[in-house]
Amino acid sequence: MKTPPALDIDALLDDRGTEIIVCCGSGGVGKTTTSAALALRAAERGRKVVVLTIDPARRLAQSMGIEQLDNSPRPVPLPGHGDGGTASGGSLDAMMLDMKRTFDEVVESQASPEKAQQILQNPFYVALSSSFAGTQEYMAMEKLGQLHRQALADGRYDLIVVDTPPSRSALDFLDAPERLSSFLDGRLIRLLVAPARGPARLMTAGFSVVTNALAKILGGQMLRDVQTFVTALDTLFGSFRQRAEKTFALLQADATAFVVVAAPEPDALREAAYFVDRLTDDDMPLAGLVVNRVSPSAHTDLSAEAAIAAADRLRTGDSASLTAGLLQLHADRVRIVEREQHLRERFTASHPQVPTALVPALAGDVHDLDGLREIGERLADQAWVGQR
Repeated sequence: MKTPPALDIDALLDDRGTEIIVCCGSGGVGKTTTSAALALRAAERGRKVVVLTIDPARRLAQSMGIEQLDNSPRPVPLPGHGDGGTASGGSLDAMMLDMKRTFDEVVESQASPEKAQQILQNPFYVALSSSFAGTQEYMAMEKLGQLHRQALADGRYDLIVVDTPPSRSALDFLDAPERLSSFLDGRLIRLLVAPARGPARLMTAGFSVVTNALAKILGGQMLRDVQTFVTALDTLFGSFRQRAEKTFALLQADATAFVVVAAPEPDALREAAYFVDRLTDDDMPLAGLVVNRVSPSAHTDLSAEAAIAAADRLRTGDSASLTAGLLQLHADRVRIVEREQHLRERFTASHPQVPTALVPALAGDVHDLDGLREIGERLADQAWVGQR
């Protein structure tokens, strides 16, 4: 098997040309922990970092010793260095995406106060901004754009680490702007906004038939709410598209680095492969792959088959049942290690040039800065991989 190149985490974090690191992958693979560990390590190596998480479990706030995260960056109190500061001159802030608040900020910044109020109070807007499919992913990109503009304006940050949403598919993050634009450009939206855009002659008998049918399906009040919302938001549609295009271009820039996060499981590595292919197709800068929760090798020449055979022989006797049990556990562990290695080999065979870092499974959950620091150290030190 060809060994993939090692992902040099410290070189990535120390490179001042890297302004954005996006951690992406399927749900449940440790993206939040990886994002926080990278942000902490970068800060302790002298970078001015803000980490943006989209994590309903709020693990990031707990592990960083902050009571609660919200839509504004909050300094992380690092031991011995004051609020967010480090001995190396770095700093660390953390924040959690508030999807609706970010949507509200976009409306308030682009519309007049009167029109903004009309939009924000509209029942359909409240539903859209809180639960519409793809809104969370789009607003994550919107918040990233805001943070980057702020960093350029005042120099508060020189590195933004993004923990992408826990979507059903890792590709949702990249597809969100296009999906929102497609919604805004959809036939139903154009139909609903037509009366506000055109002369009275557009209100034909055919149009009345359509709206009457929609009223029966949606309910008269809901249809009026939708029409009112679309009419008020009509002038902002172009703004949404332009902002999405700018952020998408930002993701393609050399200052951005994507870190694909996976676990040694078939679905997670399959999703990681899809994401690597998509990033390549979209000409986006891929830093490498992080595989979390890798089972450490048993460091023994005793194969699983030999261990099982020995356990079977011992079980035929009157004693040594404990030894037989230990041999069975050893066999199970060897098979897990072999299975994980096979999965990684299959990924590498398809993507041999993708730099990779392996993080061994820890005995317990990461719940504090020490745990995040240990993850960062394991990410940076890949010497143990060669001992497997």
